[in-house]
Amino acid sequence: VQLQASGGGLVQAGGSLRLSCVVSGFPFRTYSIGWFRQAPGKEREGVSCIGSAGIRTYYADSVKGRFTISRDNAKNTAYLQIDNLRPEDTAVYYCGAPLPCDSTLEYTPEHWGQGTLVTVSS
Repeated sequence: VQLQASGGGLVQAGGSLRLSCVVSGFPFRTYSIGWFRQAPGKEREGVSCIGSAGIRTYYADSVKGRFTISRDNAKNTAYLQIDNLRPEDTAVYYCGAPLPCDSTLEYTPEHWGQGTLVTVSS
């Protein structure tokens, strides 16, 4: 099983990025997938998750209205569109699957991607 996250970078506050997570090795369309982040000196936290059909989506309160999760099951890829970035969004972002997906965002996925760094300058 492999999850390959990409799309991070250095961006000014207010800017946007789109993260991608390409998954291989298991039936992607069958499972929920989530995005997590770990800021310097902090614990990893759940940011968002999406159900297998792409209908159910959940977000952490800190990102609601700015982050949009989506998936393309034909491409085995999940996305995280990040808009109106803030310096406090600076973190390594990870995708993970499979996992239960609900509003708690507290579940640990079986497999993790390697992470992609998002740095937001003020």
